[in-house]
Amino acid sequence: MSVTSLDDLGWQLQPQDHLEPHTHPDHRHPARVVQQGRGAWHVHDGQHTRVARLRSRSTAEPVAGDWVLIQVEDDRDAWIESVLPRRTSLARVVAGPRSEPQVIAANVDLVGICTPADAVNPRRLERELTAVWESGARPVVVVTKTDLVPDPEVVVADVAPVALGVEVIPVTVTTAGGAAPLAGALGPGETMALIGPSGVGKSSLVNALVGEQVLATTDVRADGKGRHTTTSRHLVPLPTGGLLLDTPGMREFAPWASQGALADAFADIDELADGCRFSDCRHDVEPGCAVLAAAENDPAVAERLASWRALQRELAWLERRNDARLMAEERRRWASIMRSARGQIRP
Repeated sequence: MSVTSLDDLGWQLQPQDHLEPHTHPDHRHPARVVQQGRGAWHVHDGQHTRVARLRSRSTAEPVAGDWVLIQVEDDRDAWIESVLPRRTSLARVVAGPRSEPQVIAANVDLVGICTPADAVNPRRLERELTAVWESGARPVVVVTKTDLVPDPEVVVADVAPVALGVEVIPVTVTTAGGAAPLAGALGPGETMALIGPSGVGKSSLVNALVGEQVLATTDVRADGKGRHTTTSRHLVPLPTGGLLLDTPGMREFAPWASQGALADAFADIDELADGCRFSDCRHDVEPGCAVLAAAENDPAVAERLASWRALQRELAWLERRNDARLMAEERRRWASIMRSARGQIRP
């Protein structure tokens, strides 16, 4: 699909109060980030793709999928003046020792959680689903490389108890039309981000849906682990009218999410909890716990409960750590204000 307007990039799905920049007196106009790099971004304003940089260091750095206000200085390059409010924001915990969110994609309507048919990891799926529910986007599970298993429907049936209430779409890029069901999930102007570990086939999937090789691909390693092919995030328009956002593979995925998103991802545990004697039951040692009773009688429930407990502990720890970080930042901010004030009143 050739992009000829902002609506081709999903502008019509943005809140109406975002339309005001069209008529801004200083000639700023909206564009969407279609590729995220280091220190520079490729943005599309419905007519041209431009290389854009931040006007000010105080401007928040945009991510792929963001809508930004740009001002064009010449025929090619542009300055990013500001980032418009996000409809949705998919985030994980940044890699390393810091407890901060890393936004993976913005303003996406769906998130395709990719998992290979021959190596489904239910525990990773649970973590990714938690993050997607928190983002405000709708999750779908994309079972890739179905040509590697005898019966893809068996894999779909195995995934269903983990992806409760979520559409599961089996795809393959080795047969004509094998990836088409994924394109059918996208409406005109809608954006789907693809996430998953390296080697799961995200870039190959994008190429199959576009009909040509727009993203580089590599084979998996001899040990079966994926190689990092995508090193930046790309927003690619599809011939059917939707857009796909390919993301680099992530070996580990720690969701930046709330307890509410955890309840969405573990709707089966939440439903069982309605039968507990106490409304604040922790499903640990409390008498009359319906969740514990179900876990004793069903190994699948016991496995889900163990995953729920692990993620609940992780999110609670992250919340405490983030609160401590924010408190420390606030103390440092006020200390700086007081030092500045004392300097101003000295004789």
